[in-house]
Order: sequence, then structure tokens, then C-alpha cells
Amino acid sequence: MSAIHTIGILGGGQLGRMLTLEAKRMGYRIVTLEPFPNSPTGQIADEQIVAAYDDLRAIGELGARCDVVTYEFENIPLESVLALEHDRRIVHPGSTALRITQERILEKTFVRECGIPTADFAPVRSHDELEAAERAIGYPGVVKTTMGGYDGKGQWVVRSREDAERAWTQAKGAALIWERMIPFDCELSIIAARNAHGEVIAFPTSENQHDHGVLATTIVPGRIAPALAERARRYATTIAERLEIVGTFCVEFFAAGDDLLVNEIAPRVHNSGHYSLDAMSLSQYEAHVRAICGLPLVEPRQFLPAVMVNILGAGAGDTLGGIDVILREPLLKLHVYGKAHAALRRKMGHFTVLGETVEDALATAERSRASLHWIDNRAAALR
Repeated sequence: MSAIHTIGILGGGQLGRMLTLEAKRMGYRIVTLEPFPNSPTGQIADEQIVAAYDDLRAIGELGARCDVVTYEFENIPLESVLALEHDRRIVHPGSTALRITQERILEKTFVRECGIPTADFAPVRSHDELEAAERAIGYPGVVKTTMGGYDGKGQWVVRSREDAERAWTQAKGAALIWERMIPFDCELSIIAARNAHGEVIAFPTSENQHDHGVLATTIVPGRIAPALAERARRYATTIAERLEIVGTFCVEFFAAGDDLLVNEIAPRVHNSGHYSLDAMSLSQYEAHVRAICGLPLVEPRQFLPAVMVNILGAGAGDTLGGIDVILREPLLKLHVYGKAHAALRRKMGHFTVLGETVEDALATAERSRASLHWIDNRAAALR
């Protein structure tokens, strides 16, 4: 066991919940800081501090209670992490990784400085720069806020000047980045982890399918050429070493023919790595705990091909039906996050299916997805 006994987590969502479950299995105490009580992480953590992420007094309290602090999503104030570091608290990943990855222009500039390709891009911080980006990048493009935004939020596909003006208006003065739209064959991601000793491990390259900007399905291993998968691993290793990141992280890619372009980096455990809980000898969450606690990292081994399916809210009904049907599948594992309201496309849970082949796993996954549905108990009670 390392000298670390208590882990602090900034954030209270499902990523923190699964991280907590793995950490507690390994004997660690968990303190989470999150603005809302009874969060998915707070339900199972040893302690929960209910406070805003920019409440520096509460942030200081978190640091004082813990031996190391981490975060489950990157949309937290950089100032909070800097305050912890100023107090000589250990934070993994640190402020440098957070600063670069939470601002899209910095992130893409960093990736290119690593010698790794991205889509062409231009900053848009004024209307003059909007017109300059239109000339430099052209249509079709994707305009995004440089900060925040996830699961398709804060993004606009632009195919005309009218689209660009609409994006500019709806952004309400937020700094933007205009990226060339890539006609990709598929979207990929790779989960990797690095510890303070410089050891780097990587999980299989996965293939991801999205629905309205929200991850719907992850297929592992991805149905791509081995050379492309190896290049993804090499790029992830380079990024880890250049960022000196400590912890689990994810690199997302567009694959277009033989080209592999980095889309974004997440300095944390990631939705596309959920499958690792049930399909790998080492989960992304255990890898993160090992990395931030100074423990050895070992290469994960995949048991069987796997497909992970997100269970998304439908906007009506808060009770999930069909569970009794999908749990008849012998190679399916269900995870439910403990969220109260199934808002439209909100991530409420997931399931992972193993199969002798990717095609077998996909067939079971699609059959199981079709069996699930949301039930509105209030409406049923009124009938």
C-alpha cells in the first residue's frame, strides 16, 4: 500500500462514482466535493463536501482532508486546482494538464507542437476574427466554445455565412474556435494512464458512435487496421509524456482513410472507457487510482471483444423498464448511476456486453438496447 489513504474527488457524477467503487475496493477512503447533495459519487463516498467548485474555502477543506486530490471532469475552475497546489496539496492530474486541455485553442496548439495532426482551426474572439476564420478554414466547419461544452453542447455546424452568424449570436460573446469539418470514417478513442515514475500503459483503441453529440456506443477493439491502432497508442504516449500527466486520460480521434487526427484530450477517466470494468483485467478507474497513488501500472488484458451502450434519458419517465429482459444475457453487465431524473439524453447508466466476436457482442447489445424503455410512473398512476 502507498502512503496515500484518502483520495479527494472534485465532481460527483458517474465517473466519480465508478472511480470511488474501484478505490474503495482497494482500501482507500473517498471525500468528494460537489455542489449538490446525494450525487452519484456522494451516495457512496465516505464523506461529501457540498459546495461550489469555486468555493476556495471548501476546496481548502477538501485538500486538508485528503492525501491526494483528483477530478472527474475538466470543467472545474483552474483557480481551484492552483489554490490546492499553492497549499502544497498533491493534485493529479495537475494544473498544467488542466489548463491546456480545458481550452480548445491551447489544446490543439499543444497537440500540433507534439507533431500530431489535428483539424485546421482558427480562433474567433471577435466578429472580425469570425470573418477571418471563414476565409481561412471555410465551409463546412464546426464552431465551438473554447471553454466548457460537452456531449455536443456549445457547438454549431456551419455550412454558410448565415450559420456562422447564428453561432456567433448564440455564443453571446464567448471565445470560439472554428474547426474544419473532417469527413471521417469513424471516431476513435484510446484510454491511457501514466504514473509519476513515467510508466505509461494503454487500453485498446475503441470505436465510438454518437447520437446528437452524446456517446451512444463504444466498440472494443475498434474495427480498424492494427497500424492505425498502434499510431493512436503512440500519439497517446507522446501526449502523456509531454504533458507529464499523472492519472488516466483519454485521447479522441477522427479516422479518415490512413489519417488519424486528434479531436480532443480529456485529462480524466472517460465514458468510452466504461467497458474496462467488465472486459479488461484492469479497469481505467483502477489504473487511475494506481497512477495517482504511486502504485505500479500493468498492461491491461482484454478478456473478450466488448460493446458498451450508454443508457440515455428520454425526457419522460424515470423508471427503466426491460431490465429483467436484458439481464437474461449471460455476458451482459448493467451499471445504473443513481440519478433521480432521466432528462433527455442524460446519461443514466450503461451496460457492457462481451462476445466471442465484435459482431456477436454488437448483436446482443442492439437487441438489449431495443428492450429498454422508460416508464412514467406518475402518468401510469393517473390512468
